[in-house]
Amino acid sequence: MKTNRIWSWLALAFGILYFVLPLLGLLEFSLRMRRGVYSLDAYWVVLSDPGFQATFTYSVAMAVATIIVGVVLVVPTAYWVRLRLPGLRPVIEFITLLPLVIPAIVIVFGYIRLYNTSSMLPLTGSAMGTNILLCLGYTTLALPYMYRAVDTGLGAIDIRTMTEAAESLGASRITIMSRIILPNVLVAVLSGAFLTFAIVIGEFTMAALLNRPAFGPFLQLLGANRAYEPAALSVIAFAITWVCMGLIQIITRLNKSLAATKR
Repeated sequence: MKTNRIWSWLALAFGILYFVLPLLGLLEFSLRMRRGVYSLDAYWVVLSDPGFQATFTYSVAMAVATIIVGVVLVVPTAYWVRLRLPGLRPVIEFITLLPLVIPAIVIVFGYIRLYNTSSMLPLTGSAMGTNILLCLGYTTLALPYMYRAVDTGLGAIDIRTMTEAAESLGASRITIMSRIILPNVLVAVLSGAFLTFAIVIGEFTMAALLNRPAFGPFLQLLGANRAYEPAALSVIAFAITWVCMGLIQIITRLNKSLAATKR
């Protein structure tokens, strides 16, 4: 038993070193822009760059739009499948997992072929149309994470009893969704939203091939022309991802604490 615990701790330590050491090396390199001393010069250069500000703002806006579309699409679908079509759950789960096995480059090339300027729906012919197409592409990439988070949240509550009670009081479907189901799965929705935000901020393939001014292509462009600034930008991107993960943990723990207090 003691030997197993030692090996478990060794495996954990190896995993931590495997992930943490490269990040520490990246952080250390990003602080060496000023010769002979550590400084935040690379970070100030990146943060003051108009290109960074424009692309980061664009990606944040696309992330918010993707989250809204994902919530509107996933929450009613997952709710209705659990309530009325439980036999279709394996099929829906399989469909939502497809973006994990189909490369983003395949999806975006399909979009370009279907919605180019010579098609019946020429979305790529205008900036707004391309933005809509990119938002839908991001929604597809985030679908596995958003659906699993919402479906797990719905599984933790008795949606059938809640729905029947609301219907007996004359509530409409929209009222049931907005005032009963959504508040009870809000933590799950927020978890999916933070994961979606992290995915959209760092996504490169779709934004690059659709020629949109997103944060991912800017990171690649900066990395091809400079030395220390890309390292600083990578640290910032990692920090954003970890903040999203931390917020998920904080919200989950607060929800559990509130639930325990109510009991």
